[in-house]
Amino acid sequence: QVQLVESGGGLVQAGGSLRLSCAASGRTFSIVTMAWFRQAPGKERAFVAAIRGSGGSTYYADDVKGRFTIARDNSKNTMYLQMNSLKPEDTAVYYCAATYASSFYIKDYDYWGQGTRVTVSS
Repeated sequence: QVQLVESGGGLVQAGGSLRLSCAASGRTFSIVTMAWFRQAPGKERAFVAAIRGSGGSTYYADDVKGRFTIARDNSKNTMYLQMNSLKPEDTAVYYCAATYASSFYIKDYDYWGQGTRVTVSS
C-alpha cells in the first residue's frame, strides 16, 4: 500500500503562484509514475502532469505546459507541482496519484491522495 497526502492549495489571484506538495509513504519503492490530476467543478478529473521512472522524465497537459513544473525529491518521498501564471480556469481540486505502471490514464492509478483545493480569482 501507498499513502499520499497533498498540501499547499489555497486562494490566489490570477497571475500568482502556488506550490503543491505530495508526501508519499508505504511501499513507494515499486512506484513507477506519479502524477497530478485535477477536477474542476462540473468536470471530469483530468491529467495535469506526471513524473516517471528513475530518470524523472516529465510530461504535461497542453494547457499547463510552460506554466507548471512537476518535480520530486526522492530523499523526502515528496512530489511537487509548482504552478505559475495561474488562471481562473486552473481552479480545481488537485489530486496526487501513483501507479506501478508507466501510464497517464486515470484508470491505471492505484493510489490517490485526498485532494487539495486551488482557487484562482480573476
